[in-house]
Amino acid sequence: MTKEQIKATSKLIVSIKERNGKPVNVYVVAANIESFGIREVDVKPDYGFDSILDLARFVYKAYDAKALANLKNNNQRIAEARNYKRLAISDYITSRNTKRFIFDYASGLVHLFPVAVQIIAIILFGFSLWTFSEFNNLQSTAVVLGVISGFIISAGFVQVIGKQVSYYWYNEDFHMAKYSTIKIIKRGTLTILGFFLLSMLVNFILPLYPALFVVITFSYAILVGFLLLVLAPLYALKQRWMISLSIFLGTVLALTLHWTTDLHPYFIHSSGILLSSLIVITYIYVFFNYKLERNPHVKKKPKVMLSLYRNFNYFLYGFFIFLFVFLDRIVAWSSTLNREIPYIIYYEKDYEIGMDLAIVIFFLLGGVMEYAIHSYIRHMDFHQLEVKYSEYKEFNRKMLNMYYKHLRIFALSAFGIFFLLYLIITKPWGYSSGFEEQLSPLSIKVCVIGGIGYLFFTLGMLNVLYQYTLGKHRRPLLAIIIAFLVNFVIGVLLSRWVSYEYSVVGMLAGSLVFMLLTTRETYHFFKNLDYYYYASY
Repeated sequence: MTKEQIKATSKLIVSIKERNGKPVNVYVVAANIESFGIREVDVKPDYGFDSILDLARFVYKAYDAKALANLKNNNQRIAEARNYKRLAISDYITSRNTKRFIFDYASGLVHLFPVAVQIIAIILFGFSLWTFSEFNNLQSTAVVLGVISGFIISAGFVQVIGKQVSYYWYNEDFHMAKYSTIKIIKRGTLTILGFFLLSMLVNFILPLYPALFVVITFSYAILVGFLLLVLAPLYALKQRWMISLSIFLGTVLALTLHWTTDLHPYFIHSSGILLSSLIVITYIYVFFNYKLERNPHVKKKPKVMLSLYRNFNYFLYGFFIFLFVFLDRIVAWSSTLNREIPYIIYYEKDYEIGMDLAIVIFFLLGGVMEYAIHSYIRHMDFHQLEVKYSEYKEFNRKMLNMYYKHLRIFALSAFGIFFLLYLIITKPWGYSSGFEEQLSPLSIKVCVIGGIGYLFFTLGMLNVLYQYTLGKHRRPLLAIIIAFLVNFVIGVLLSRWVSYEYSVVGMLAGSLVFMLLTTRETYHFFKNLDYYYYASY
């Protein structure tokens, strides 16, 4: 080979490396050579080889030379930089478990700050953003049914916002993120309005409640439902601090009006919720406009039917989750066994107090769920880089062991939370100090049974979160539908045959079924995690 031929061959090697990195085999190299426009007749005079295949063999062998070992194309450099950052999490895997748990658990609890504000407000002042301790039973029935309706009707849309907006957000398609947010909020609001019109029509044909009752119920449903809809994008956009701020300011306004004016609590609640909603709407509008100014690229709007297909299971899952949570209350309050009720559904204070205390289990375990999901993602990123592709069973084994570890942490945390709840119920500084009354035996019974139910329910939700990360959404939906049916059937039978408060046993049974179904599916998920990980990309 002449000097010119050696120089041309070296240049060709570098060009192939820059374009494709290290090729898989000789034939890939030959294809690359031809893609540069090099013909068979050019190989001998320009490179000193008899054919393109001979030249390809030389180039392929050259990749093993030390002088060329460090040549990388741009994609390889970017990938290696990312891998280096990911591998840095080995520090977490080996020595930072406690710190990570504390941080993630605290982060999960911070996200519950809006709930904590409502609890503190009702304990200290007897008034919060949508509750008032001096409502009579009929007023409480209208307000609680409105709040429950708002949660249930908006739940599916909230779930879809989280899925759809997150997708566009992480792909930096801010135009589509804004478009989806506005579209879903509008559809959710119109659905609540449609539900109100349907309720009015049914109540007109079958006068179950006074017309004013239905109007009050709907008012709380639309206010609470709309608030939940506008808050939902903030989770996907990683702006959760704004949720806490808006709820806090709305609660401050409600308390201020309660102390300084003679306005009816209905109007005060409306003012506080509207303020929170307007704060969030303004922030989202400014936030998206800021992002779009810096990233003006606009993509096509999604096809409606395609969006429905992609999100339908998520919508139904969100709907049934909230329906499941509130079902036992509706079943209990509609039972006439051991109680007389003037309407088809009528609020019962002692049952509600028991379930409100029980749901503390769910809220405090939220921090454990936050830690578990972050830990799962970190472990998966680390092990898929650390373990060879041919050793996929080892990858699955390590991830399954991580799941067992999370279950142990979940169990220990649950034990501590149950002990705290026990102290709240039994100690003088607990419930009796905050509300200046003793818990009734019925409330304690409901609290204990409901607390165990929420423990199972929370574990089931954690199982679903693992599966959702890799797009497995059909089995979780089936599990919550089955759990809902179990909840309904057992709750109705016991609340009609034994006593109305035994509706909570239906919730316990449904939660147990939900936990067992999702745990079995999650075990299978981790046993075949390599497949689901590959299939999700």
